[in-house]
Amino acid sequence: MYVLYSICQKMVIHQKAVYFCSMKQFISVAVVMIIFLQACDNDTTNSEDKKRLRTNTALLHQIEQQITKNPDSSGLRLKLVDILDSLNQYKEATVQMDSLIKKDSLNYGLWFRKAKLLESSKDTFNAILSYTKAIKIYPSPDGQLQLANLLAESKNENALVLCQRVQDLRLGRDYSAHCNFIAAVYFARTGNKQKATQLFDACINDNFAYMEAYLEKGFILYDDQQFADALKIFQMAAKINNTYADAYYWEAKCFEAMNKKEEAIKTYQTSLLLDKDLKEAKEALKRLQ
Repeated sequence: MYVLYSICQKMVIHQKAVYFCSMKQFISVAVVMIIFLQACDNDTTNSEDKKRLRTNTALLHQIEQQITKNPDSSGLRLKLVDILDSLNQYKEATVQMDSLIKKDSLNYGLWFRKAKLLESSKDTFNAILSYTKAIKIYPSPDGQLQLANLLAESKNENALVLCQRVQDLRLGRDYSAHCNFIAAVYFARTGNKQKATQLFDACINDNFAYMEAYLEKGFILYDDQQFADALKIFQMAAKINNTYADAYYWEAKCFEAMNKKEEAIKTYQTSLLLDKDLKEAKEALKRLQ
């Protein structure tokens, strides 16, 4: 009986070994397939980026040649600015805007366009100056809010003055949402978390799909290490807009902070499926895996 039991036991062990070997092979194949598919996606993305770069570079040369023949054409120079902007050549684009502004220094649109370029190049100080000049020429609501947004991030209380001016115009719920959001950002950056949260809620009340407001509200809770509460906010954002990669990324951050590794990995992967350029999510997966 003992010999028979031993034989049976060895058979079971052998079957388990075969099973585990098969499982390891399956997992290895699955991992290889995932890496292969990611590589294919990256190759496709890189190919598209290279194609777009070649197209824009060719257009750049064409426009430059046309400007050489017709240097006084404002339309051609604005086209050149758009192409330089698409190539992230903000300094060169700003030089072109300056040449246009010299000819027409009271043109709101030119100052506004220059400010946008400076903002894209992370030159906040000069972007603020350009937006200020733009709204002195024409105090458009959009110009005032663009300036207010930069001032809020810079902890400048003049952001609140501009937001109130736009609110007083009573342009509707969308503008009201923007004003409440920017004012909330100011209070968040200056440490008044309670006021900031109230205004983020007011923003969401005006526009239920205002994704940035959910994120900023969640950041306040995350920074206070209230990870479970922050997670609920980010999950709500993802539920409202299930293609919003940042919401999933911050969900994953909360899971990671709560030591829920499996959930964190899955959610980081979801964020990367929606935005392949989310470097922070890639780094987090490397760290966790």
